[in-house]
Amino acid sequence: MAQLLIVDDDQSTLASLARAFRLAGHEATVCDNAARALDLVKSRPFDVILSDVVMPGKDGLALLEDLRNLGIALPVVMISGQASIEMAVRATRLGAVDFLEKPLSTDKLLLTLDNVLKLKRLEDENRELRQRVGKHEIVHAGEAMRRVMAQVDRVAASEARVCILGETGTGKELIARALHARSSRKDGPFVTLNCAAVPAELIESELFGHEKGSFTGAASRHIGKFEQANHGSLFLDEIGDMPVAMQAKLLRVLEERQIERVGGDRPIPVDVRVIVATHRNLDELVKKGSFRQDLYHRVFVFPLVLPPLRERPGDIPALVAHFAAQVCQLNGWKARAFTADAMTALERYSWPGNVRELRNMVERLLLLADEAVDGELVQMALPGGETALPAAAAPQTGTLAQRTDQFEREQILGELKRHGQRMTETAKALGLERSHLYKKCQALGVDLRALRGRGAE
Repeated sequence: MAQLLIVDDDQSTLASLARAFRLAGHEATVCDNAARALDLVKSRPFDVILSDVVMPGKDGLALLEDLRNLGIALPVVMISGQASIEMAVRATRLGAVDFLEKPLSTDKLLLTLDNVLKLKRLEDENRELRQRVGKHEIVHAGEAMRRVMAQVDRVAASEARVCILGETGTGKELIARALHARSSRKDGPFVTLNCAAVPAELIESELFGHEKGSFTGAASRHIGKFEQANHGSLFLDEIGDMPVAMQAKLLRVLEERQIERVGGDRPIPVDVRVIVATHRNLDELVKKGSFRQDLYHRVFVFPLVLPPLRERPGDIPALVAHFAAQVCQLNGWKARAFTADAMTALERYSWPGNVRELRNMVERLLLLADEAVDGELVQMALPGGETALPAAAAPQTGTLAQRTDQFEREQILGELKRHGQRMTETAKALGLERSHLYKKCQALGVDLRALRGRGAE
């Protein structure tokens, strides 16, 4: 269904065209002058404009000029009963996609509209692809990520629910996008929601939508993520942080495949593949009672575990090259090489913020470098001025989990000190969201109150 704007000073033409398009399943808005058409285009979205050329006052060609001057790139089909070659040439130069003569054949009109919509769809897709090129690419060279991508290929074609597990910054959303792009739903929408970033009192509205006036501040109807993702995929990041009360409602939607907007009075069917992710241990959350066991069994059908960057140093050269090209292109910088000792230093670092931290580091190094990025510059830019994982580090004791916690605690304390106890800058340096850094500090026993007493923010 397309939203059409028909502009003609003849009321019978407006009525017949509107009726023909509505019978074909489209929505048609009509107006009898170019000035009013311009106001409508500024206030409402349209897919195509059909405009007469000869009209009292401002004519259709003037409307084309106004649209071009305002930068409004809408396809316009011109129609006229007084056509001439010169008029058609001028209309085409002003941006018209077609020129039809009156009297109009309904079949030809609908065929023209169909062709224009296909062209518009291709242009929109090409524009989106140009914007997305490289943005969601999964770059890897080692065996660990090859195994992960093999699992992605295996499960993508099914409707099985996937739970992506991994530390913050390992690329869980990229994997979710890859699952969607390789699935039968690839032509449908891909919608995301970070459950940890939405206040508990608003998450139901974000997921299911709400009706106008359903609560204070609900000034208009809001379409939730499930409806936005209909016939596509919905990625729920940090599912482990979803409030327990909301978990019960999500479980019901997964079972019944229908939602009800907040303040609504009727169920709305939805056809959505739900993909979830978390950096937390869902088994432990179930044992503690903070994650429903029945929901766990619904979403934990096919787990995909993403290895942290410290376990796949062989991917670092490819990632550095990818991010460097991306950053240079974005900023219009000339390409800069990374020397062998720079790459060695980057490979030896532990990357607590994973791939996200590496991307930020590459940008920082390119900003600092005059020519090539060398090992000395990397050592200066790394947290604490170290290349990390030093060979002479004091030996740790305890289980692997305890050693990992100890290491993460030392990294966080070091970054807090380096940034003057400022949480926002520390979170950015570690590639974490501020809320996640607070939770990580709490879990690792980092006493922020004591730090604040020594000058924290």
